[in-house]
Amino acid sequence: MEHLKKLQFPTEFISTKKVLYDKFYKTSYDAVLACNDVVEFLQSITVKPTLIVTSPPYNIGKAYEERVEFQEYLSWQKEVAKHCVEILHPQGSICWELGNYIEEGEVFPLDIFFYRIFKNLGMKLRNRIVWHFGHGLHARKRFSGRYEVILWFTKSDDYVFNLDTVRVPQKYRGKRAYKGLNKGKPSSNPKGKNPSDQWEIVLRDWEREIWEIPNAKSNHPEHTIHPAQFPIELVERLVLALSNQDDWVFDPFVGVGSSIIAAILHDRRGMGVDKERNYTDLAFQRIISALNGTLRKRPLGKPIWKPKGHEKVVRPPDEWYMKNLTEFTKE
Repeated sequence: MEHLKKLQFPTEFISTKKVLYDKFYKTSYDAVLACNDVVEFLQSITVKPTLIVTSPPYNIGKAYEERVEFQEYLSWQKEVAKHCVEILHPQGSICWELGNYIEEGEVFPLDIFFYRIFKNLGMKLRNRIVWHFGHGLHARKRFSGRYEVILWFTKSDDYVFNLDTVRVPQKYRGKRAYKGLNKGKPSSNPKGKNPSDQWEIVLRDWEREIWEIPNAKSNHPEHTIHPAQFPIELVERLVLALSNQDDWVFDPFVGVGSSIIAAILHDRRGMGVDKERNYTDLAFQRIISALNGTLRKRPLGKPIWKPKGHEKVVRPPDEWYMKNLTEFTKE
């Protein structure tokens, strides 16, 4: 931690938003980004986030990880989770996005281990959301993984859940009740503005608990140097449904800042911490770009592109045809 004490961090003001880039939480900012040890930063927080959302390192040897023994990794995560539960607002939610830990070819589903961690801390599981994506690393001795899991926990039975933020107006808005105490009265729900057809995907996905969102790989408009980057769209859904305007959203493993960006784009306040200076420097740049309106991002609810069949990229290459023809001729 000594090297962090010597670093100088800028403070940036953007229009009506005030952004801090430092080591610790400080008051009077709309966004706080820190390069620090996560537990050290957690101990400096004096507000109660309504939403804590993150994707922790999986201890699988990525570029930003130092691989440790699995039980040691879980002990560290328990400490982080404990501090997160302590600072969480009484009506708040924690969303922990998890993949699998792989050891000598054996798969350990991390959500199983983390369910126990948060359950032992008194949290209540509301949804186990499957995030499905079409591309990723290819496995050779097992089926290639194409999903991760978001565990959504709440601190109590009284929690923020804004379904109206993803509600689509009913098809027959003039429909009226035909019986009961409300006979003759409008039966459609008038709440919220029309969020356009894009949101039908969001509402359907919440109901199915399977979210089809591309991961931020090479062709994704948000792709950066981070090897396990959160798509902003993934966090936006959680931010809109599980927090209110001006609430705090916190990411204890913020990476390149997608969670803070999702928060500030929807009039929340965001904060996050990461120990990797190259990622937090990039996160700071992306936050400023988001506030300036210049950040490239995938629109919330945009349908996943599907080829029509005539594109060159989906046709079998000529080499396959020639190889088959040669083998047939030999026979």
